[in-house]
Amino acid sequence: MSISPETKTKYEVPIKQVEKTIKITDSAKQELKSSGMMDDKGKLKLKGVSPKMLKRMKLESVDCPVFEKEIGFIQCYVCSNFHSRISGIVYCKGDPL
Repeated sequence: MSISPETKTKYEVPIKQVEKTIKITDSAKQELKSSGMMDDKGKLKLKGVSPKMLKRMKLESVDCPVFEKEIGFIQCYVCSNFHSRISGIVYCKGDPL
């Protein structure tokens, strides 16, 4: 599947499976809470994502080209640089944060 040139994705990052969930950073948690995607107790509430899919997403990671380290997929998913996920590959805009 190809991405159209209008999307301006800079990186194609493969998704990796991990055995243990990668913790979400405090700054990402604050952003999730402010946007209504996490309640005060720290439970994720992503619209359009089933609990089963959310559980699977927690066991995935990506080598983030923007942060230059491995992060959990959920943190990648809520990032402003996230464009789409197709066939195990994340399309990232790559803009500085």
